Amino acid sequence: MNAKTYLSQAMWLDIMINQKLEEQERLKAMAEKVTSNFAEVKVTGGERQNTREESNVKLIDLRHETNEITDRYIDLRNEIMETINQLEEMNYRLILEMRYISKKGWDEIAATMGYDVRWIMELHGRALKKVDKILRLQKTS
Repeated sequence: MNAKTYLSQAMWLDIMINQKLEEQERLKAMAEKVTSNFAEVKVTGGERQNTREESNVKLIDLRHETNEITDRYIDLRNEIMETINQLEEMNYRLILEMRYISKKGWDEIAATMGYDVRWIMELHGRALKKVDKILRLQKTS
């Protein structure tokens, strides 16, 4: 796995978490819309099922799934930060952290650091090469 793919994993997990949270909100809204009915709904096959209860069970399952992804994200984020912090150059560390952990765009990174966007992208490329070396060394250890 190359440096960019490795570092991007945290961004993708963060997006997945946000999607799961949005899905939880939708399910929660749907569960609240289901009217409370003390009578159970008859479902084909003769089984009885409470739609509000079913919605709540689905919501709980989704919360567990979101928690698992969040745990993976935290572990991966910590691992990535350990890798980034192995770089000697502080500006490389800052660019990679802003880009892959804080999900900032190139313009914002350039403005924060006081550099031109093209120079930031050049430094980013150099930083990725150094991370590639670190990853290769970690593989051989």
